[in-house]
Amino acid sequence: MTSQLPLCISSELADGGRAVPFDVIFGGQTCRAFAIRFEGRAHAYLNRCAHIPMEMDWQPDRFFDASGRWLLCSTHGAVYRPDSGECAGGPCRGGLIRIDLTERDGVVHWHTAYNLQPPEL
Repeated sequence: MTSQLPLCISSELADGGRAVPFDVIFGGQTCRAFAIRFEGRAHAYLNRCAHIPMEMDWQPDRFFDASGRWLLCSTHGAVYRPDSGECAGGPCRGGLIRIDLTERDGVVHWHTAYNLQPPEL
């Protein structure tokens, strides 16, 4: 069962810029997640590297590399595609866990998933 909750005003997400953090229930625990904008579209992921389950931001709410084209894990340098969360390089298994977003009327909403679970390996 899912519902939609407002996350932020659309203008708070700039292409390749600072993320908007939020909390989700994942595997029965409260975990951090983040929303970013890449090539005009909003995307959200669990803030957990696929290599080792650690938060990824290298500074608070900063996930993009200097070029604004890749998401980086600050711990071991895993690199992810911002539009899909797929691993693009470095030490990572699989990809980031996506959280569905909807953007309408200048507001980004996230879809709460009451059964958000880790992917099967």
